[in-house]
Amino acid sequence: MATSTTFNFTLDIGDIIEEAYERAGLELRSGYDYKTARRSLDLLMLEWQNRGLNLWTVKNASQTLTAGTSSYDLTAEKIEIIEASLRTDVGDSNNQSDLTMERISVVQYSHLTNKLTEGRPLQYYVGRSPDNITINLWPVPDSQETYTFVYYYLERIEDSGKPATNNMDVPDRYLPCLVSGLAYNIALKRPESVSLAPALKQIYEEQWEMVSDAFREKAALYVTPGGYNIL
Repeated sequence: MATSTTFNFTLDIGDIIEEAYERAGLELRSGYDYKTARRSLDLLMLEWQNRGLNLWTVKNASQTLTAGTSSYDLTAEKIEIIEASLRTDVGDSNNQSDLTMERISVVQYSHLTNKLTEGRPLQYYVGRSPDNITINLWPVPDSQETYTFVYYYLERIEDSGKPATNNMDVPDRYLPCLVSGLAYNIALKRPESVSLAPALKQIYEEQWEMVSDAFREKAALYVTPGGYNIL
């Protein structure tokens, strides 16, 4: 039996939108049809950010700390901190060391008696604004060592962009779910297809559950008194 021997199948944004319209029982006919579908596509990506931990958006970064400076604004694509540590002696193969930092709430931070205390940072809380997040450290970094805040974060899914030849910033395994979700959202906006919305919604949720289960962390989870460790 002959097979293609290739593993390159994907859909660009034009294909995704066309497939979604067909599932909603419609035809893609005008520039406005494309524009409104692309808008729904970007809204769908924001919805996915709210659904939980999308593993392909987990990235790592570092921030060199300045003595006496407790707050650091992160760039807009960084929407959540997952894990953080304090690194000393960066680049020294014999002495580089990471100390896990504790994330605290703004309430816990507000209860700290002296927020100007300087020393080796041990805790952080994440402040939020409409535009970005801010890391607030305690104690405030001192000048005894050079500290680096090393962290894993969730990155915002990239916008669709205008060219129909763009690809979406999602793994190929998510394409069936993406098409199903877009078909559902398109059906909601078209009177002639709104009757299909409940069925499209069900298919979308089934696809989401399927891919979320397949595309999850596979490391073993060991529960211990007082906390947990993932090994």
